[in-house]
This record gives sequence, C-alpha cells and structure tokens, in this order.
Amino acid sequence: MSHGRRLSPRAVCLSRDLFHFVSELSCTLENAEFPAYCFMMDYTVSMFLNTLTPKFYVALTGTSSLISGLILIFEWWYFRKYGTSFIEQVSVSHLRPLLGGVDNNSSNNSNSSNGDSDSNRQSVSECKVWRNPLNLFRGAEYNRYTWVTGREPLTYYDMNLSAQDHQTFFTCDSDHLRPADAIMQKAWRERNPQARISAAHEALEINEIRSRVEVPLIASSTIWEIKLLPKCATAYILLAEEEATTIAEAEKLFKQALKAGDGCYRRSQQLQHHGSQYEAQHRRDTNVLVYIKRRLAMCARRLGRTREAVKMMRDLMKEFPLLSMFNIHENLLEALLELQAYADVQAVLAKYDDISLPKSATICYTAALLKARAVSDKFSPEAASRRGLSTAEMNAVEAIHRAVEFNPHVPKYLLEMKSLILPPEHILKRGDSEAIAYAFFHLAHWKRVEGALNLLHCTWEGTFRMIPYPLEKGHLFYPYPICTETADRELLPSFHEVSVYPKKELPFFILFTAGLCSFTAMLALLTHQFPELMGVFAKAFLSTLFAPLNFVMEKVESILPSSLWHQLTRI
Repeated sequence: MSHGRRLSPRAVCLSRDLFHFVSELSCTLENAEFPAYCFMMDYTVSMFLNTLTPKFYVALTGTSSLISGLILIFEWWYFRKYGTSFIEQVSVSHLRPLLGGVDNNSSNNSNSSNGDSDSNRQSVSECKVWRNPLNLFRGAEYNRYTWVTGREPLTYYDMNLSAQDHQTFFTCDSDHLRPADAIMQKAWRERNPQARISAAHEALEINEIRSRVEVPLIASSTIWEIKLLPKCATAYILLAEEEATTIAEAEKLFKQALKAGDGCYRRSQQLQHHGSQYEAQHRRDTNVLVYIKRRLAMCARRLGRTREAVKMMRDLMKEFPLLSMFNIHENLLEALLELQAYADVQAVLAKYDDISLPKSATICYTAALLKARAVSDKFSPEAASRRGLSTAEMNAVEAIHRAVEFNPHVPKYLLEMKSLILPPEHILKRGDSEAIAYAFFHLAHWKRVEGALNLLHCTWEGTFRMIPYPLEKGHLFYPYPICTETADRELLPSFHEVSVYPKKELPFFILFTAGLCSFTAMLALLTHQFPELMGVFAKAFLSTLFAPLNFVMEKVESILPSSLWHQLTRI
C-alpha cells in the first residue's frame, strides 16, 4: 500500500490527456512531412507566448536590469581601482594566449612598480611655475611680433611673474644706499614699459654724481677729488631686454652691463663676510652677473655663433655650479644639438637626467631623440610588426613613452598637428606652455634626424594605453597635475587653443553594461505600468524576430525534398 498523497480525479484526467497529447504529437512528428512539423513548431511557440502573463515580462526585465546593474557596479569599481575593465582583462588573459597572442602583463607590472617607487621619491609641487630658460627678448622678438601681427604674445599674468622675478634676483634691502639701484627697484615694479625704460636711463645718468674728498697738499688750499659712481648693471639689462629692437643691439647693451656688473660683483665678493647686508648685496650681484652672461650666450646663439655660445655656457656652469635656478644646461643642450654634437649631449644628459633633479621636457625628449637616432633611419612599422622590435628599437620606444608620459602635449607640436606660437616667459612643467617652449626651439633638431618624427608618429599614442586611470597612480613619473590646464590658460595668450591632457576613455564593457542596465530597467518600468500594451509589443517584436528564420525555412523547404527533412527530423 502506498503511503504517498493520492491524486485528485481532476489531476488524473489532466495527466491522462497530457499523455495522450504527447503520444499523438510524437507519432505525428514521426510520420509527418516537414511542413506539418514547421506548423506544429509555430503553433507551439505561439501557444507558449499566449500563455505568458505581464507579470512574467516584469519579472524578466527586472531581473535582467538587476543583473546588468550589478555587473556595471562591479566593472566600475574594478576600473576605478585597477584602471582596466575586468571583462576585457579576463578576455585578453584567457582568450589571447589561445589565439597565439603574447601577454605583457608581467612587464607592465614591473614598470608599474618602478613608477610607484619613482612617484614616492618625487616631491615636486604640482603647479609650480618656472622661468623659461629659453625665453625670448621682449624688445627684439616679442615686440616685433606685436608690430607685425597686432597680437600680444605675453599675458599680464606672465609679465607680472617676470616683474616678481626681477625684484627677487636684481634687488636687495640695501638698494637705498645706491641711488641708481633705488631707482631701478621702482622701475621693476612699473607696469608701463615706457616708464621702465625712462627710469633705466635716469639710473644711468646718476653716475655723474661727485663726492668731495679734502686732501691737505697746501696749508691754505684743498684739492677736490672727483669720484665717479659705478654704472648700474640692472639698468643696462632692462634696456637690452625691452628697448633694443634687434639682437645685435641687445648684445651691445649686455656687454656694457657685463662690464658694470663684473665690477660690482668683485667689490661685493670682498665684503660679503662683513655682515648680512653685504652678503645680500653679493647674492644680488651674483644673480645679476649670471643673468648677464647667460643672455650674452643666448645672443651669440641667436646670431649664429653657436660654438662661442657653447663655450660661454660651459664656463658659466663651471664658475657657478650651484646656481641651477636658471637651468643653463637646457640652453647648452639646445646649442649642442644645433652643432650635432650628440656625444656631448649624452654627457650632459648623464649628469642632469637624475631622479633627484626635477625633470623637464627638454631632458626627456632629448634623451628620446638620441635613442631614436640610433634606429630611426631603418625603422619600418610593417617590418617591426612582422619580426618584432629589436632591443635598440624597444629602448627607443620606451624612451618616447617616457617622454610622452612626462609631457603629452609635445608630440602634436613636433608632428605639426598644432600650430606653434611664441613661447611664454614662464612655463608650467608637463603643461602646454612647456610643450610650446620645447617644440619652438627643438623642432628643427627632430627634423634633422632622419626618421625620428616617423618613429614618434608611430609610437607616441601607445603611451596612453600604459598610463593607469585615474591619473593619481602615475606610471613612470609622479601623477599628472590636474591644475595644469587652468595655469596654462593664464600663461598663454587667448588666441591660442590650450592643449588638454588626453584622458583615458571608459572601456567598452562599462558603457555596454550601463546601456543594458538602463534599457532593461526602462522595459521593466513600462511593463509594470502598461502590461497589456507591452505584451502586444513583446509578441510583435518576437514575431518580427522569428520572421527571417521562418522565411529561410520556407525557402529551404521549397528547395530540398521533403523526404530528406523527414530523415533529418527522425535523427
């Protein structure tokens, strides 16, 4: 005797009817031709769709929306933490080796660890503005541009920073003791260029002042000794920078400034240990002398006397090795590249391309140029894709990626994808202003190396596939400053379109899951609010979806004999 539950008479009848229906259906399918089979399939599908209630559609779309939403949240969290899509990473890690690809995750991980250690050692301020070591002359170059084009190449913010630099380097607390320096202290604060030039001329005229010294040669008379005060070196600097209309005129004025500044420097050097006041004067006179010699070297470089300029820069760096604020080595690198003295350029880079020193676009891109020079003349993208990169080519590509990560705006100017303007007097490292200042002077050097720009064109965009996202993580350098765009807009003129850091785009799977989640959520809401109408739309959509399949099946039926389909259905 069975101890289970007994079925009701109604359930027994339904089971019997279902058994007879299935038996008849199986017999029909075994003996029927293909058209009858297709008809029964259509009938079964339509009967299944008619039995679905609106609650089923609500549950289906709601469940799909929930699942896609969970996938979206997980993808977004993974992307924010690791900088890549989880689905994409799994696909590349598992499917690419099966398809014969090469996984570079190990090398990327090692590079990332090196980048983290570099970023930990970097303590550079994010948006510190630096004096442009290759800045032009206002009177001989910037003003000439204004006369020709009617545009102002310098912004008020940039010129105000220059005025602050001049007050810091060329003035001290004891300037009131020397009348000419007192006038120049006011001149550096003037906003009007003509007022500054007039003050410089006034300071130069003060050297005619005489001091009276009594010498008792004869008892009844005295002798008047006339003592000329030293000429004001900073007045000559201002006139050379702003009044001279050619480089040759500026060089003459700087030579006069050198004569006056060297005398002041030697006198203050002897008295620097007599007190804090004399020490401040010596520090000011040192800054003035270094500035004059550096600008004289730049004048020689502009006038085509490049070897003379290199000698002056080397002597200046030997005489004042601790004054790195002027970045004279960047002027030296540019002059050596003009001479094509690549061995000397490498020697300078070996000294200044150090982790303890702040990097610059000049250092990074010059190092990349030297490595590209070794392989660029024979480099071919097609050949490299077939045989792979050699060791020298890999070093060149890595150097380019390093340079592009430091300043991603430079390649567009070197490849002439963006038009150049006159560089500002101040630059923001890793910003558009630094890119303009570098490309303005170094574009000719890249063009001189055969194939260098072609190698840069083929490889520079690959850098952004390695830079993590978000930018707080960095790769080889400290994180890219977010405030560079704002600072560059203050430094660069309004008619220039500021280059913005190329942000990494969101992965495809995050966008796909976001769209899927939104679409299914909307379907669930509409099905809940309008069940009958959405049911009609669902049936129409499915009928339309299966219409091509039915059409293909009818065509196949008309071509192939029915006996063949009968044998296939039995199989």
